[in-house]
Amino acid sequence: MKTKSIKYILAAGLVCCGLSTTMTSCNNVLDEQPRTQFDPTFFNTKAGIEGGLTSLYAHLRYFYGNGYYLNSLETGTDEYTYAQSADGNFKDADLSGVGSVTPNSTVAGGAWGTLFANINTCSGIIENGAAAGIDEALLAEAYFFRAFDYFILVQTYGGVPLDLGAGELKFNTSTIRTSVRNTVPEVYAAIFADLEKAVNDLPENPRLTGTATKNLARLYLSKAYLTYGWWLENPNNIPTFPECSRDASQANSYFQKAYDTAMAAINNPGPYALQPTFYDVNVATNDRNSEIMLYADHDEDEKFGNGGSGYGWGSGGSPENFAYWMETWNYTEMIAKAASGNTINPIQREAVQALGRPWTRMAPIADNFMEGGVWEDAVKAIDSRYDATFTLRYHTNWHKTGNAEPYVFGANGMQVGPDEVYFSWVPESEDANINYTGADGKLGFGEMPGRADFVVAVNHISRKKYPINWKIGIYRTDNDGGLGSKVNGGSPRPWNVAKFSEFYLIGAEAAVKLGKQTEAKTLVNVLRARAGKQTFSQNDNVAVSVDKSAEMVAATPAVIDIDFILDERSREFWGEGYRWFDLVRTQKWAERASTYRIAGAGYTDKDLQTVKRDIPAGYYIRPIPQGQLDGMEMSEDEKLNYQNPAYRN
Repeated sequence: MKTKSIKYILAAGLVCCGLSTTMTSCNNVLDEQPRTQFDPTFFNTKAGIEGGLTSLYAHLRYFYGNGYYLNSLETGTDEYTYAQSADGNFKDADLSGVGSVTPNSTVAGGAWGTLFANINTCSGIIENGAAAGIDEALLAEAYFFRAFDYFILVQTYGGVPLDLGAGELKFNTSTIRTSVRNTVPEVYAAIFADLEKAVNDLPENPRLTGTATKNLARLYLSKAYLTYGWWLENPNNIPTFPECSRDASQANSYFQKAYDTAMAAINNPGPYALQPTFYDVNVATNDRNSEIMLYADHDEDEKFGNGGSGYGWGSGGSPENFAYWMETWNYTEMIAKAASGNTINPIQREAVQALGRPWTRMAPIADNFMEGGVWEDAVKAIDSRYDATFTLRYHTNWHKTGNAEPYVFGANGMQVGPDEVYFSWVPESEDANINYTGADGKLGFGEMPGRADFVVAVNHISRKKYPINWKIGIYRTDNDGGLGSKVNGGSPRPWNVAKFSEFYLIGAEAAVKLGKQTEAKTLVNVLRARAGKQTFSQNDNVAVSVDKSAEMVAATPAVIDIDFILDERSREFWGEGYRWFDLVRTQKWAERASTYRIAGAGYTDKDLQTVKRDIPAGYYIRPIPQGQLDGMEMSEDEKLNYQNPAYRN
């Protein structure tokens, strides 16, 4: 049974509900004020246009940070599968026979309604902005977001409507219950035109913290060029809809545009820059850093910081940032005997980045952590991204409840004190040194000689226990030395949407397609050299001084191919919602994700099972949501023909 549903609105619906704003505040960030909806007259005033502009940023919260949207982009790929507590939403996405993708699945819904509503808001701003006295730089933000939303839609569904009822790319003021889908080339033509205008008119520096700039528009323009080049080339004959011709001979011109646009941004970074280490990119105390170009913003303000929903007991719905729950296993079921003889939970639920609220819905696939995987032992040894991506060591925190127990008994009967490591994930190469019998029968942990922490090797990752995605974890400043009073709520952290680092991988991918090996290696090695540097180990919670940049560069293959680029993208953006788009763009989804290995759903399950997925070519685009079809006043045949072919009954 589905426990969550995505609500849809007609593609031809009115402007979106959102947040109006004044354009400045004492913090130099968007100053939001709740508003239930915009009516057409709202855009006749400067204040109305400014309110609409702020809603463009607010709409990001309704899919970025939503755990079910993240599921649609990660579960079923070569990164994630469903976990022990998964409901049908996650099993549907896995395509492994335990569920199915249909027009009623949350996988189908994605951000459909939110995006089309926002597109109409963009068109309202664009059409009325000049008359209301809004300058070109501000209007360019609406051009950017209209293209941004259409880019998500065309990658997800194929061709989608450009006419929402009042003409192509026109602001619609009345509900219409018919719709015609444009072809993929027509949608991309609109995307390119809007993004090119945004690049021309947006400022180099954001007008407020987190607002759009020339280089943000360049990021999506370069990625759109790259994606369209792949679509034109169509190396694996993946079908599209609506049916249309594609000229593969034009593909290289778009790969060249992607490369040139990425390089223009890298050579003219403006306010953006790579952080010195990968840890610095993702640690919560450094949120909104120079590498983050766009984010769905949240903060700890109860009234406004989470879209008005607060941070109490999380509802598991937008606009909360609750996606991190899904990738978190129930570490709180660890039980230990304390010094007094009592049993306690040595690691309790805590509002910190390494832990947070466990839901056990999405589990990383074990193959990634084994020989030949993106996190194989050779990578772990020199790549700091491993430490700065996963919670691998679990530090005790019972003392933060006021419990004065001086220690608990860990592995080998040894004592583990407050803030010390009670459980660890260790490399595959250590598996032969682990005794899994008699250590902790309930959880399936093992022991290694001389170690007080229980251990499991990563080649025994299961649907029940697995490394947590540390990057997207919760963080609060008001824990006051305790576990945190709002650990069950959504995270007040911003969700990172766009990163300056992606320019290097977009440029490298385009270079590979153009046969420019030297250029591809140069770009990839910028990020790989950075990944070799480490000044803080988040798993050990200690400052370090490590520089394995030379080893990282030396380990770069002599010839870079698309599979290596995909590996690097996984190491750079693991579990953040990039993966389905990456595999669909490169047409590698079935090749890389059709089989995977993971242990079972019990705590003591440790033997890997091989699972097969059925990923037909028609599934490279998602089904049109059933709610959209039900709302249209069209014949049943017309509705059937509106649907993508693989999902027609």
